[in-house]
Amino acid sequence: MSHNDSPMDIALVGGRTWCREVLEKTSLGYIDSGVKARIVAVSDPEPHESGMVLADRMGLLTTTDYHDFYNPANHIDLIIILTPEKAIMEDILATKPKTMRVMVYHTFRLFWEAINVQERRLRSRNEEVETIINGIKEFILVLNPDKEIIDVNDTFLQKMGYSRETVVGKTCQEVFRFGNPPCLDDLKCPLNEVVRNKHYHLTTLERVNKDGEKRYFEVAVYPIWENDGRIARFVEISRDITERKKEEEEITHRLETMVEDRTRQLKETHAKLIHQDKMASLGKLSASVVHEINNPNAGILNLVMLMKRILSEGLNAEKDLRLFHEYLDLITSETRRISRIVSNLLAFSRQSKLEKKPLDLNRLIEKVLVLNANLFKINAVKVQRRLDENIPVVVGSEDQLQQVFMNFISNAVESMETENGGELRIQTRFLSEKNDVLISFSDTGVGIPDENVPRLFEPFFTTKKRGKGVGLGLSVAYGIVQDHGGLINVTANSEKGTVFTVEIPVPAATEPSFPEKTIKHNPSSY
Repeated sequence: MSHNDSPMDIALVGGRTWCREVLEKTSLGYIDSGVKARIVAVSDPEPHESGMVLADRMGLLTTTDYHDFYNPANHIDLIIILTPEKAIMEDILATKPKTMRVMVYHTFRLFWEAINVQERRLRSRNEEVETIINGIKEFILVLNPDKEIIDVNDTFLQKMGYSRETVVGKTCQEVFRFGNPPCLDDLKCPLNEVVRNKHYHLTTLERVNKDGEKRYFEVAVYPIWENDGRIARFVEISRDITERKKEEEEITHRLETMVEDRTRQLKETHAKLIHQDKMASLGKLSASVVHEINNPNAGILNLVMLMKRILSEGLNAEKDLRLFHEYLDLITSETRRISRIVSNLLAFSRQSKLEKKPLDLNRLIEKVLVLNANLFKINAVKVQRRLDENIPVVVGSEDQLQQVFMNFISNAVESMETENGGELRIQTRFLSEKNDVLISFSDTGVGIPDENVPRLFEPFFTTKKRGKGVGLGLSVAYGIVQDHGGLINVTANSEKGTVFTVEIPVPAATEPSFPEKTIKHNPSSY
């Protein structure tokens, strides 16, 4: 500190060992404390006294004659008399320059004793705090804004294997990373986080001890602020969580192993269940198909045997010819029934190749209605058609979509058998917002109970009487519509009949195309 930086330079006179005490206590940290005063000179008639020796070692002005302090070149502003000798006090007061101030022995002693009382109290309090801090199991470090460690507790030194001398005065990087490599950019320094967020920061860090062993720490950094808003110190409190980390990793590893074992067991169980389900389904399918085919087959066999017996007994031309026609009609009906069962079974197995081409759904529906004209007539079912002439062309399999429509019509007619006829309403329209063509089949039949609706499309589920079906029709229809990228829905209850709707998407690659010719449909009935 230059003379211009200090408004008051102080000289000590006498004091012997007390002079040494004053020098030791006032020369430590007085620059950092902000006090603009300093002791620059010491005088004692005995040059070998401890106060003179210490002053000389500190580079202060030392003299055996205090009158040297009066020299303006020494810039002495205040003389503090540390000896009780009255003659020295009177001489100094009589000979000093008028601008130089003096603090006499008794005045300084009074202040010094008061300071010592406070010092002892602070030292006692500091010892208590140090005892508490050193007894804490967590690591405590105090760092300055330059990230230099200025103090640590004993727990840190013991657990990390350091001595206080090798830590204090070093940066945290030098201690924890041995100076090489430097802190990585992507490693968020908790001290920087505190500065950035103006708040304490909690994180988990990996650090290396003196032996090069990696340890994991839960680190909390708290700032201590100056009055001007700058950070004066960082207080870091960290906890070694290495053992907990290892336990967590071990638990995680055990859980992963358990999950892998359980997953493997589930896969094996799932494979077994799938196999069992396949076998059960195959057995159920086989039993159902055998039963369904045996019934018409037994009827055909009985009719053939009956016809053979009539032939063996001799024909009654008119009567027996009429019976033969009746029997042949029954044989034809039962044969077609067998054919339908086999066709449904083949369709369900998905062995047929899906051949798609542009389709006019209105024409396809007209074709299906023609094929079922006799069925409508026998069951007294009226058909109301509302076919939109402007629906676009779709791409699909004519045979498979025909099978879907046939199935809906067949189910609708059967639901109206006990009603002595009914009405089947078929409607088509273009859903421009979805770019889909919608086809709906609505009947006035007995309907379907609510509890059965969710199972309608399950294989082998049927509400028909025994011998009427195996429950494959709607399952096949569902699969066909899905293969066309469409949707199938059902609205049903036990009182108001049933409505099946199908949505078939229009090709999105180009603008929707429409049939070259449209057929004008009259709302006629079959």
